[in-house]
Amino acid sequence: MFQSFAPVDFARAVGAQPAAAGACDTVIALIAREKRIPIRLLIHPSRCRLGTARARQLAMYLSHVILGRSLTEIGDAFGRDRTTVSHACAVIEDLRDDPDFDAEVSGFERSLEAWRDGENGNAH
Repeated sequence: MFQSFAPVDFARAVGAQPAAAGACDTVIALIAREKRIPIRLLIHPSRCRLGTARARQLAMYLSHVILGRSLTEIGDAFGRDRTTVSHACAVIEDLRDDPDFDAEVSGFERSLEAWRDGENGNAH
């Protein structure tokens, strides 16, 4: 079973105010915190272990699906090619067939949507 998580103070997590932090940086900080993986490993040029690679793929997926970043922008943020980002999105989409994984991803999506909407002054 996947753990739920408390809201993240993204500004503190990335060391900047939300408006100053890049959207991909926000996602990277969230996933690093929740998966307990150092940020440096999420953006490291090597593939790393499966857990780290999967967390990186998840961060890429969320950057694209929730924040609407282009595959090229995400690739630049992670030091990877846009085709790698496309593959990561496909892998995560396939993994969402697992209800527990899907619930975890949905939690991340809600958290990022709240941050995004607050960032744009659309908080309810």
